[in-house]
Amino acid sequence: MLTQKAICIITLDTALRDAAKSAIEAARLGNAIVIDAAITDPVDPAIIESANLVIVDIDATRSEHLLALQRLMIKVAGRAPVIVLTDAFDDVVGRWFLQIRVGDFLRKPMRKDDLMRACIKVLRDAQPVTGTHACVTMFMPACGGVGATTLAIETAMQQLLAGMPAGETVCLVDLDLGGNACAEALDIAPQLDLAEMGGSGERLDGQLLEVMLSRHASGLSLLSAQGRPGESCDVNPAVIGRLLDVVAARFDHLVIDVPRAWAPYTDDILAGADRIFIVTDMTVPGLRAARRLNERIRERGVAASEPKIIVNRFQTGLLFGNGLRRADVERALGVSFAGPVANNYQLVREAIDRGVALESVKSGNNVTTDLKRIIFAAQAA
Repeated sequence: MLTQKAICIITLDTALRDAAKSAIEAARLGNAIVIDAAITDPVDPAIIESANLVIVDIDATRSEHLLALQRLMIKVAGRAPVIVLTDAFDDVVGRWFLQIRVGDFLRKPMRKDDLMRACIKVLRDAQPVTGTHACVTMFMPACGGVGATTLAIETAMQQLLAGMPAGETVCLVDLDLGGNACAEALDIAPQLDLAEMGGSGERLDGQLLEVMLSRHASGLSLLSAQGRPGESCDVNPAVIGRLLDVVAARFDHLVIDVPRAWAPYTDDILAGADRIFIVTDMTVPGLRAARRLNERIRERGVAASEPKIIVNRFQTGLLFGNGLRRADVERALGVSFAGPVANNYQLVREAIDRGVALESVKSGNNVTTDLKRIIFAAQAA
């Protein structure tokens, strides 16, 4: 039997408000807290934080309403289910509701019984968060060939080494579904079969996850899909969401290598990442691309943390005669500049050819030293 809940209703529609309150009272679900406001209006965060369920009225044809809904989903962060009520929506918007993990959505005018059933279902389906959840670090390249995959791999390796005394576990997730770059660099076979997970990822559980993990000799776990280079890989965003949920519950640390092209699930990863690193190189086009990507992430308003920019292959002094210096980089990137990572092509090439960590090639090398300074400083912040 459902216990009494605090159910928040956000709407300016008095008829809808009365119908929602009547449905909640008829089912004896809990205390209805009505907020006479639009989804875009400021709402007391204490009310949202105390709610066990949020019912929100939106106009799905207005982009500002959709963005406000997305911000609400980030605020509740899976703690409370959300039911959306709207006049009309198409298949694209319906799929997007699923991607941002809306509990349910109903078309207005809805029947009281339909809303009652929706409330009961999402309240019963809501599971309290227990135990620990992985610390998620995300790497995203600002442009091609800047070495984001190399930094993601080395970060995962360093997280593994740092966590070994306490038995902490690390998983590297390669979301370039057709490239297999992480598996190639580590010289291990990719095992992730997205089709085996089902159309919405419903078949994936802890046992199937273990089968799909690739293991490196260092002890690092890798999730990399069996893609085919040159072929596009269309995947239901719900599959990626389910995959990341299951793996985050299994490991202490998650390092995600995200492709440059924006995917339907990229916003979800940004919303769940504890640390977001944009990777670029020390060129004028590279710095510009990093700034543009950083601005795009901020404009979308989905990121759970402030993106930071790593300038890879950094060299002191002049670079190829273009006159760039560290002061120029700092002025260009401002507070978003996380720091530089040294240029050491020979070291990186040897590590990739051997399928090992950079530290295995040369202990205390300048690339790993710079990267650890950035990663562990961000982790301590």
